Amino acid sequence: MTSVRWKVSDRPVDYPDAVRSMEETAAGIRAGEAPETVWLLEHPSLFTAGTSAQEDELIDAGDIPVYRTGRGGRYTWHGPGQQVAYVMLDLARRGHDLHAFVGNLETWIIRTLERFGVKGQCRRDRVGVWVVGACGREDKIAAIGIRVRRWVTFHGISINRAPDLAPYGRIVPCGIRSHGVTSLAALGIEVEGDALRTAMEETFRDVFHAVGR
Repeated sequence: MTSVRWKVSDRPVDYPDAVRSMEETAAGIRAGEAPETVWLLEHPSLFTAGTSAQEDELIDAGDIPVYRTGRGGRYTWHGPGQQVAYVMLDLARRGHDLHAFVGNLETWIIRTLERFGVKGQCRRDRVGVWVVGACGREDKIAAIGIRVRRWVTFHGISINRAPDLAPYGRIVPCGIRSHGVTSLAALGIEVEGDALRTAMEETFRDVFHAVGR
């Protein structure tokens, strides 16, 4: 077991401030001056465009701000009711295995959803974690978008707890037109933010063999 700083913000964090903080923390980890960190937060309503985003995937941002970002992936939405986890780990200490890191992020999400009776699944041709409805429709409930610099990770995952899903209609989420987006609330599962964060901390420990402090 290693020790990871577990940081929780109790109010929405502006996206530029979050990126600046992640950059500083990642630099500190590389220099051996900061601990590995998982930061749980929410953002005000906004869109981010990853490095693979295409212009035609932004349908109509309206009054929602759009931020270009260095993480992998395409367009996604962040906002109230969505739990974001920024994961800053040193893969040089963890086997230099980026593929295993992404797999662990997927497993972390799936095990967290299991705590609330939801079966999350991964697809080889689609990023993120998906749930299958009674009629066989597959909707995304959690997204993954990371960046790695000199083996230190940042950005991370998001789980839709109880957000307004309407903003997703203004983009092509993650570049996928043939499937929808859902949330725990849309599935009829009411989960308080504290309960979700507690489950995430416990399952993170089991998947990454790291305890929060």
